Formats: sequence, C-alpha cells, structure tokens
Amino acid sequence: MQDYDVKVINPDEREEIYDELTQKIRYQVKANIHGACIKLLTDNKDFKDEWEDNFKSMSDDIRPHAKIYAFANGDEELRVMYDPIEKSVFLINVDYYGWVKSIALATVSDLFEDYHSNHRRYSVHGSAVDHDGQSLVLIGMPGVGKTSLTCGLLQNEDFNYISDDWFFVRLFSNSIVLYSSEKNPYIRDDVGDVLTKYREEVKRVKLDNRGRGIANVYSMFEGRVRESSTLKCVILLERNPNNPPFRKLNPDEALDYILSSDFCNPHQLIRDERKLNLRLNFFRKLFSKTDVYILNTIETLEESLGRIECVI
Repeated sequence: MQDYDVKVINPDEREEIYDELTQKIRYQVKANIHGACIKLLTDNKDFKDEWEDNFKSMSDDIRPHAKIYAFANGDEELRVMYDPIEKSVFLINVDYYGWVKSIALATVSDLFEDYHSNHRRYSVHGSAVDHDGQSLVLIGMPGVGKTSLTCGLLQNEDFNYISDDWFFVRLFSNSIVLYSSEKNPYIRDDVGDVLTKYREEVKRVKLDNRGRGIANVYSMFEGRVRESSTLKCVILLERNPNNPPFRKLNPDEALDYILSSDFCNPHQLIRDERKLNLRLNFFRKLFSKTDVYILNTIETLEESLGRIECVI
C-alpha cells in the first residue's frame, strides 16, 4: 500500500488551493514524459534540479497536459490532492523527491488510461532491460529485489537499460512494445553495496535526505541504454519460502498475482471500479500475449540472475 492517501478534489476546490499557494511558487519547469507535457511548480530548488536531471525537457511553448504542485514547507504529514479533470496534483509538506517523481508518473498513467485511441499507452510499475532487441520486465512488490536484479542483469554487457522503476506499454496485434519513462534513474545509495561494479558511480550521485539521487544512466551503464524494445517475457517476483524458486504461470495465474498485489503499484491516484477494470483488461491482454514466469527471490542474487538469464 502507498504511504499516503489521495484526496480527489473538484475544479472549484483546486482553484481555492491554488489561490492559497500560488505566492509560494518559485520554480516552474516542464518535462517530456513519453510525449506528455508535465509541469512542476514548486518552492524547492532541489526538487526542480532533480526533476530536470530525472526527466527529458519539454519546450516552454507546449501547453502542459498535467501539473504537479510540490511544496516542501512545513513539518506536517504529507497531503496529496488530485483533480482528475484538470490533471493537477498538489503535494503539501512533501519531504523528498521520490514522491514528486512517482506521483508525476502516476498522473501520466491516469492521463494515458483515459486517452481513447488505437495508440493508447498503458503504464507498469516495474523495471525493464533489453537483450538483443527484446526485453524482459520485472514486476514485484517493494523489497523483493527488483532493483538488485535489474542492476545485476546490467552488469552483463549483453543487456541494455530501459527502466528501473516505471515504463509504458503499447499493445499491437502481433507484438508488445515497451517505452522508457525517465531520462535518468532515481537510485538508492545501497546499490553499490550489493553490486560493486556500480560503487564508484553511486559515489558521484548527489543524495537526498532519503539516501537516493539521480544517476547518469549513460555513465552508469556505459551507454547501454534503449528507449524502446519489443517485449519477450514478464517475470513476476515474490519472496515466499513455501514456493518453488522459479516456475511458469498461465495467464489466469499471472492475473491473480497482479490483482492480489494491487498491480505492484503503490502510486494509483484513482482507485474506482472503472479504473480497476481498465488495469485488469490491460494486464489480461498483456499476459495472454507473452510468456510469464514467477521468480521466488529466496535464493542468492547470483542464483536468481542465473534463472532469469536462462529464460533469455
């Protein structure tokens, strides 16, 4: 579950909140998140700098599709308020950038889900790596080893980076294409402790108050970066000593997993029946079009990586 509650507001409430906070805005910057123009308005220079390092830039001439208002003032509990009509989110008393970037991606996800077109994109909270033009994705709840496995695979020069946290998907009749969401990843400081190859690069990252920061993806992965790739397989992650270490799932089993895990996504701004059905229909189509496995991360990192590489 997410560590905050989302209060859904209407446009009139949004205007009232904006009028209260508008004088506090010091920085405004736009990002290109898979073609959507998302504008950050904040009183925090660190948020503004991290945003620019994290996402691709967007021309000031482009009107924003959504707005993220992030205010770091105050020591009270984080408050998140969302107007789904105007696609505007207010983060009040936000104390680290991770919430800002995740909620920005959640807003884009909500926007894309409501975009009715043959070109509709869906979003997945997971990581993706490319191997010889085909990709595998890792989806799991926090704490099951997704980041370690992703970086572990990327120690092998045959793999290329796509995303370590969130990616977008387009379903074609004969293929599934993945797209990256961020220009540079927002990594934890302990990545270098687990995977020594990245230790020196992690030392160069400016860390925030949660021990995380924006890494230079081209430097970290030596230029092995891809913005899109055709999906080969999905690997779901669990940590359960009662289950076998690795097995293949049928589409219904995979759908049961993703539903029971709340889509492995703690950042969902709207949770109603319509949105639930949209997400279920997407994952049902996804799992029916590709091979799906479940990896139980009870073994060593090297053993788990070996099982994944055998699939590829």
